[in-house]
Parts: sequence; structure tokens; C-alpha cells
Amino acid sequence: MNEYSSRVVALKPENIDRLAVLSGPLDSNFKQIEDYLDVCIEPRGGNCFQISGPPLAVQRTSRLLKYLYREVGNGTGLTPHYIHLALQQAHLEQLGEFGDDRHQSVHTKKRGLKTRGAGQYAYIEAIRRHDINFAIGPSGTGKTHLAVACAVEALENRRVERILLVRPAVEAGEKLGFLPGDLSQKVDPYLRPMHDSLLELMDSGKVNRLIDRRVIEAMPLAYMRGRTLNKAFVILDEAQNTSAEQMKMFLTRIGFGTTVVITGDITQTDLPKGQRSGLRQALRILSGVKGISFTHLTAQDIVRHALVKEIVQAYDRFERQEHLTNGSRA
Repeated sequence: MNEYSSRVVALKPENIDRLAVLSGPLDSNFKQIEDYLDVCIEPRGGNCFQISGPPLAVQRTSRLLKYLYREVGNGTGLTPHYIHLALQQAHLEQLGEFGDDRHQSVHTKKRGLKTRGAGQYAYIEAIRRHDINFAIGPSGTGKTHLAVACAVEALENRRVERILLVRPAVEAGEKLGFLPGDLSQKVDPYLRPMHDSLLELMDSGKVNRLIDRRVIEAMPLAYMRGRTLNKAFVILDEAQNTSAEQMKMFLTRIGFGTTVVITGDITQTDLPKGQRSGLRQALRILSGVKGISFTHLTAQDIVRHALVKEIVQAYDRFERQEHLTNGSRA
């Protein structure tokens, strides 16, 4: 028999306008919380609400409502995305009470970012302490966006002199030669995600000026050969699509004063069948090397639409079952 509990939470100070923002149009915010945490939230007059459900979920919901109510009082608008991020934080026991100091902040002149969850917290900690950093995890965990934010912060604070955004030009079987246009036009679709992150963190005019001055460079991985990079922040994105030879070549380009972040999702490799992933091999070879960090993000760290987390977990279950089935047949 499942445990069931109920408690009444009072939100203070009582304010009708804040309560309206908290609940959302037609109680949509409450419904989002109820669906995620498997609880029931019912008004009990004024600023009081009764929360019913599994004991741990009731405890989390109580803390969450108080946290969101405070945020509304500070002028924060409660979008579905904002509530989704708060729900993820509520789901992570190691973060303790809302509003504690267990987060990392990345500051750029245009905006600041706070980490969400233990995985992102550890990721930023690692980038700030190590010269070479691997971040492995599914789509939507903030691997690339946070790395770009750290790069912009380092550039603006003059800890580095330039930013390099690098990607292997391998995507779902396509090759650069089949795409129209010159080299920059061919490469653009592969590097666009990192460029989009730059535009969120810096004014577009400044981004374009820095690209023109080659302070910010975006290039396919193959064009890294022969270069040595000093005082740079280098991001290798989609590293699961590197060959073993490319990964070794990339890692040996690193010079003095350089920070490197290598991101990838080893479950989504687009390399030709039978070709080894340089990311997989590097994880095995370099796991014991001091000075290199490895952050493994999971579905719990996903900060996109709530369904992305469900999709990733569904695929993980399917692939585990398929592996077990194939193993039993062998």
C-alpha cells in the first residue's frame, strides 16, 4: 500500500496579485506542478493551500510553492519553462532547500546565468578548475550553452584572448561537399547552435565585430590541424562524431593559458558504421590523467521542454532492453 500524506501550506505575506501569478491562467502553473510531482494542490481559503500525495512529493511541493511565491514577489514572471527548471531543482535531493547557495553563476555583460541542478553545478566547477574538460550527456542538459557562457565570461574578463568554436562536420550521413555555397556557408549549419548561444550572451554587433577580427573563430575540426592555441577558450562540440585520430589531433593542439571544453552525447553518434568514436576512446584512455575533468550529465539535468527528458529516458529503456535481448540470443 502506497503511503499518502497531506499538509496545508500558508504563503506569506498574503497578496491576491502574487497568488494569481503563482497559480497561473486557469491554474495552469499548479497543474504543471501536480503532473510533474504527482500531487494534488487545492485552495483552502486566502493564502492557504492543501497539498496531498506521496510524503516526499508533498514536502517538495511545499518548498517549491514557497520558493515560487518569493520569486513572484521579486518580480519574476512564471513561464512554463521557468517552472520546469524549478521542478527539476525540486526533484534533486542533494540541493536541499530552495534559495540556498548551491549554484554557480556565469556573468557576461549582456546577462547572467545560474546553474540548474547538481550536474550543471559540477560542470561549471570543473571548467573553472581544469584546463581540459569533458562533458558527456544527452541533448538539452546545457553542455554547449554553459560552455559558451564560460568562454564569453573568460574573454570579457581578459582571461583569454580569443574563443574557438569547433565541430566535426559529420551530421546524419551528410558531407560538406553536398552542401551549396563556399566554405563558410557549408560550415554554418554545423556551427549555428554555438553561434546562437553567443547571440544570447553578447550583442549581435559585438559578436560580428569579434568574428571579423578573428577574436571569435568558428571552424570544422579538420581545420585545427597544424595549429597551436595559446590563451584561448576552445569548445569542441558534438565530439561523439570525431574519429580517434581527430580527437588525438585536437587534444595535442592545446597551448599555454588555454581552457578546453569537449562536449558530446555518446548515444547519438553519426560516424560511418564500424568507425570508432574518438570521444568514447578518449574517455577510456584519459580517465586517469590528472588535470582533466569528466562531467557526466543525465536526463535529470535536462533544461529543455519536459518531454525531452521523457524522450531521453524512453530511448534509454528501449536500448537497455534491446541490449539484453540481443545478449540473451547470443
